[in-house]
Amino acid sequence: MGFLEIKKLQNMKHIIIGGVAGGATAATRIRRIDEFAEIIILEKGKYISFANCGLPYYIGGIIEDRDDLFLQTPESFGKRFNADVRVENTVIAINTTGKTVTIRRKDGSEYIETYDKLLLSPGASPVKPPLEGIDSEGIFTLRDIPDTDRIKNYLHTHKVQKAVVVGAGFIGLEMAENLHHAGAEVSIVEMTNQVMAPVDFSIAAHVHQHLLKKGVNLYLEQTVERFEQKDGKINVCLKSGKIILSDMVLLSIGVRPETSLAKAAGLKIGETGGIWVDEFLETSAKEVYAVGDAIEFPHPLTGKPWLNYLANPANRQGRLVADNMVKGNTEKYEGAIGTAIAKVFDLTVATTGLAAKKLKQLNIPYQRSYTHSNSHAGYYPGGTQMTIKLTFDPETGKLYGAQGIGYDGVDKRIDQIALVIKSGGSVFDLMKVEHCYAPPFSSAKDPIAIAGYTASNIVTGRMPVVHWRDIQNANPGEITILDVRTEEETASGNVIPGSINIPLDELRERLNEIPANKPIYTYCAVGLRGYLTLQILTQRGYTDVKNLSGGYKTYSIAISSLLSQK
Repeated sequence: MGFLEIKKLQNMKHIIIGGVAGGATAATRIRRIDEFAEIIILEKGKYISFANCGLPYYIGGIIEDRDDLFLQTPESFGKRFNADVRVENTVIAINTTGKTVTIRRKDGSEYIETYDKLLLSPGASPVKPPLEGIDSEGIFTLRDIPDTDRIKNYLHTHKVQKAVVVGAGFIGLEMAENLHHAGAEVSIVEMTNQVMAPVDFSIAAHVHQHLLKKGVNLYLEQTVERFEQKDGKINVCLKSGKIILSDMVLLSIGVRPETSLAKAAGLKIGETGGIWVDEFLETSAKEVYAVGDAIEFPHPLTGKPWLNYLANPANRQGRLVADNMVKGNTEKYEGAIGTAIAKVFDLTVATTGLAAKKLKQLNIPYQRSYTHSNSHAGYYPGGTQMTIKLTFDPETGKLYGAQGIGYDGVDKRIDQIALVIKSGGSVFDLMKVEHCYAPPFSSAKDPIAIAGYTASNIVTGRMPVVHWRDIQNANPGEITILDVRTEEETASGNVIPGSINIPLDELRERLNEIPANKPIYTYCAVGLRGYLTLQILTQRGYTDVKNLSGGYKTYSIAISSLLSQK
């Protein structure tokens, strides 16, 4: 767009409802491509452009200065981007026919503004079920700066020795860590059988183990029935009859898209409850757009609409929608696959794309693989192990998703895999990713390459696999479970029940001990020696051999987590 074309747009008036993430990003992009536009940001709160993902770390004292949470103040934002930023101005109605919005000031007075283009970025609201006692003092949700200030003040004015976090999503776990860091004994209550719903149980099991090690109390498959205040304490009463005594409660049950304004304006609401938008992020009303937590959009892998409460897509949408508001609908949004990460004490947990349980729910055929690799060269000090789980099409190897957990380097691996998935790639493409390599940073065979090699062997049939649930559900009398670890590794009793132990290096001399008339499931520590065993046996005439994906490590962590819940 040339200078003369931009001059023609100088009278364009853009109103943006919501000044965080997508809304703020859109405003700055509009200004960069149209110096003459009128931009009005209407924010019902006191703050714009703050780092809401940093709120738990300020509460826990990791971020010491509250001012560090603010990327811009309304004044600095308005001056730099020549925008009219109006905080504590709440939009109460939209007239899409007359192209006006009705706004209520903090003092209760109302006024009307016209617009040429309108952007909705209202975000999402915390779920707060109508439980008895839920509005008691000491029970909080965390979504914005005022929430943060209330929690921080409560921690300063009360002796919080015990805290309960209800809900074990990303924010819930981050708050559990930070309340622990602030000195409280923390209990987590979660109604499902695992923390972190976007990941599969086998990955969440690592988190369960780590949380228990850190002294966090886990109450899985438990539901809160009511809250009771007694003697200055809060009793968290579960439907099971269990009562957890606490000094404060953090509700992290989830969020729902803020659509009340859109509904009242007659905008189309999608099947998942978010504001419907087309590929240009335009709503059902002409020249009214929407971005962020409030919208639903088709998932690139399934084509089905979904809600995605993540900052990165919101900012991507904000930039893209600005182009469409200024230039007309020229930029199509590709959609988000749900790439997310969390720090849980010392662990890093990351996910992208579709987990196995989601694929199962959607009746999409899939296969999965587990690999355990060092974050960098094993001979260089300080390396730690990470686990990568892939989900993929069993016939073509098309990548559906990935999950990673470990202590170092998880983020960059999942980021790279996310790009392969968004590009329509397969497990075979993971083998082509060219990594920079030096011993402090990676191995010559990077964890992504190892994951790709392993998954490709499954797709091509070179390595038939079983999974930990297959062994859990198997009839021991109908199969042979072959443990090929060393005797030293099995001496402590850490074995799969019913397995026979023949170390890999003794295998060829002891083939007569392995029945040939039953399926054979091989396993080792992480899967490599089991794969080598499978190759030896199949080339020596055994016809039904499968390797345990992820080895004993994946099996033992998952089974231990299941047993701890009983």
